[in-house]
Amino acid sequence: MKIELRLSNIIVKIILPLVLGGAILYWMYRDFDFGSISHVLLDEMNWGWMLLSFPFGILAQAFRGWRWRQTLEPIGEKPRSSVSIYSVFLSYAASLVIPRVGEFTRCGVLKRYDGVSFSKALGTVVTERAIDSLVVACFSGLTLLLQLNIFSVFFSRTGTSMESILSRFSLMGYLVTAVCGVSALVLLHFLLKKLSIYNKVKATLGGIWQGVVSLKNVRNIPLFIFFTFGIWASYFLHYYLTFFCFDFTSQLGIGCAMVTFVVGSIAVLVPTPNGAGPWHFAVKTMLILYGVADQNALYFVLIVHTVQTMLVILLGIYAWVALSFHSVNNKIYNNQIN
Repeated sequence: MKIELRLSNIIVKIILPLVLGGAILYWMYRDFDFGSISHVLLDEMNWGWMLLSFPFGILAQAFRGWRWRQTLEPIGEKPRSSVSIYSVFLSYAASLVIPRVGEFTRCGVLKRYDGVSFSKALGTVVTERAIDSLVVACFSGLTLLLQLNIFSVFFSRTGTSMESILSRFSLMGYLVTAVCGVSALVLLHFLLKKLSIYNKVKATLGGIWQGVVSLKNVRNIPLFIFFTFGIWASYFLHYYLTFFCFDFTSQLGIGCAMVTFVVGSIAVLVPTPNGAGPWHFAVKTMLILYGVADQNALYFVLIVHTVQTMLVILLGIYAWVALSFHSVNNKIYNNQIN
């Protein structure tokens, strides 16, 4: 029985997300000439803009670490800023292997290195996610209003307008919707199963609740708001600056960047490693609506997603090494005190 449960967990957590992401990528790139990618990378791409985007990718995660530390302070937990940031770096890297496991990873890191209550940390993560969802919803609403025309074209071309959704929804549309729906249900099952482990213990439930309500006791609300907007502004700039790496996207403007950023942010909710597959499809589709050639849109999503994923991996490796030194330094420090 235990072996069967472990096997099912492996299938749900690792194999299914990989298969889903891989299937979408294969469908998108089945006729793609990968030999031409080297020419784009070496001769046509402006790497200066890509390098300029990196600090914002790093800063977004650093802001998240600082904000997280701020939400932990009202409930009596005071992890080091460096450990909080490293835990966020590791959480993103871990999610590349097992989607959505990063939330538990960073809570575990704080518990191991700074003795932070796992349940309380998990509660603050729930609070963070609720706030981030609100920010994304507001940004999406603003983008929808500013770019209503392009969304209207998108709905009409995909047969998803409210007037004709039942009559014009294609077979592929039903298939994609079904896949995304099943994926969402699998993710929900996984999260509920994870949370059920902690719900069995009353003390843990209390810790989670303390974390959830910690926001009302945050000391410096303006700083919290600054960190929150800093996170998403950095995410956006990390993405938007990559438009200037290519001639075919450099003239599209900030409106296109906002639309593709929103649809990409929604697409990554489908549980695949770093949104691989759904993100490519969503962003590529919107770029085509803005007049980008199909081949060029494929170049953009493949290169940008791959490079930014590599940055996440490097930050995860850096955090792992840095935390190893933290552990060594703590032992030396404790020995000196004793």
